[in-house]
Amino acid sequence: MQMPVQHPTPPAKPKAKRSRRPPNQGPRIRREKRTISAMLGIYCRDHHAGRPGSLCAECDALLRYAHQRLDNCAFGELKQPCNQCSVHCYSKTLRPRIIEVMRYAGPRMTLRYPILSAFHLLDKLRAH
Repeated sequence: MQMPVQHPTPPAKPKAKRSRRPPNQGPRIRREKRTISAMLGIYCRDHHAGRPGSLCAECDALLRYAHQRLDNCAFGELKQPCNQCSVHCYSKTLRPRIIEVMRYAGPRMTLRYPILSAFHLLDKLRAH
């Protein structure tokens, strides 16, 4: 009886690592993160009876998600304001929630956070 011939197995190829670019950390993205944090703070305080400086669990989860989206924004420092962006980076389930927060808190930002509001207005004007 003959033994089956065993062919040598080729060496395994190393798995290709997905190249991920580092998160956006420029001054524009940091300012956008402060702006969305301020907006969620206003919204949560007025709608969920949150304490100033703290968010409810739902708003905190939305804030973490928004920060993640800003970290991964394809435009980085050249980012346009969200309502003028051609790419919708928020999921279909969370987009209406973030729009609601921005529509409510946006007009109230002027009095509570005038510097962030001014920068946001300048960003909108630059995008045109």
